[in-house]
Amino acid sequence: MINLAKIEQQAPGLVNLAKTAGISLTKQGLSGQRAAVYLVIDRSYSMRSYYADGSVQHLADQALALSVNLDDDGIVPLLMFDTRPYPMVGIHLADYQGVVADQHNLFGGEHTMGGTIYQPAMAAVVEHYRSSGTTDPALVLFQTDGAPQDAQFTAGYLALVSKLPLFWSFIGFGPAPVPFLQRLDTLSDRAVDNASYFHAGGRPQHLTDSHVYDGITREFGPWLTAARTAGILA
Repeated sequence: MINLAKIEQQAPGLVNLAKTAGISLTKQGLSGQRAAVYLVIDRSYSMRSYYADGSVQHLADQALALSVNLDDDGIVPLLMFDTRPYPMVGIHLADYQGVVADQHNLFGGEHTMGGTIYQPAMAAVVEHYRSSGTTDPALVLFQTDGAPQDAQFTAGYLALVSKLPLFWSFIGFGPAPVPFLQRLDTLSDRAVDNASYFHAGGRPQHLTDSHVYDGITREFGPWLTAARTAGILA
């Protein structure tokens, strides 16, 4: 894990976020836990206002600050998706500001925002995790503002990968909760419960960081216990 002095040197703007994330992890009994943190972001057309007002960038900042409490490389793999996943890039402590806008514009900005298909993006994360060589579990922050066009495939895939050491923390943007994400949170026929759902609302930046971190991590600890019991984790 990266020490606070290094965060202050490389990313002073994340110090308070990192401290807040650490408090949430401690409350959940996760102090000292190691995990690879991934961030998956919805790039469908209905998300355009959340890119414009900085909500997506703030979530990226929150993800990176969370990762410094869990991982030791100072990098969060970022995957944007709409009807397809886009190339994965790393969010680095030394170069994180504006990364969302840079990637969004690289992929064509608002003019190329498409629909919403989850499963290929999830599969891209699984492939990256498997090829990374890490023995730590993964905490995947998966943000979206609506149900996917491939709902059946997504539900089946989430059940399929419940045998793997990845936990999916779904984060919903938008004024109303997403019933499909509520369904994923309680999906049956899984090896273990490998997903949670936190509704961040229509104005995500107005939530306190501690509230967001509590929502993201509240089911991660119980999953770790269940995954160890099931032999998914050592």
